[in-house]
Amino acid sequence: MAYVTIDGEKYEKELLDLAKEHTTGRGEGKLSKDEVEALFTSAHDGPGITETELKTLKYIRANFEFTEASAKLFDTKVAEVKTV
Repeated sequence: MAYVTIDGEKYEKELLDLAKEHTTGRGEGKLSKDEVEALFTSAHDGPGITETELKTLKYIRANFEFTEASAKLFDTKVAEVKTV
């Protein structure tokens, strides 16, 4: 697993890359519901979501744009996370 350090904090590179991929190029530049699902699928690549993965998801929520529907979905999914 690769990590990136931003402002002294460690985040999961794969999740950040996925968020960037979904918000650049064609489209409106906002994460959609399907893309939120893809982020959580990626985060759940092991026995569960780790503290670093959860921290990365929260970083994505604070620093990337979402559609209104995807923001609600994301917030609901983050609230349900139990880290391993």
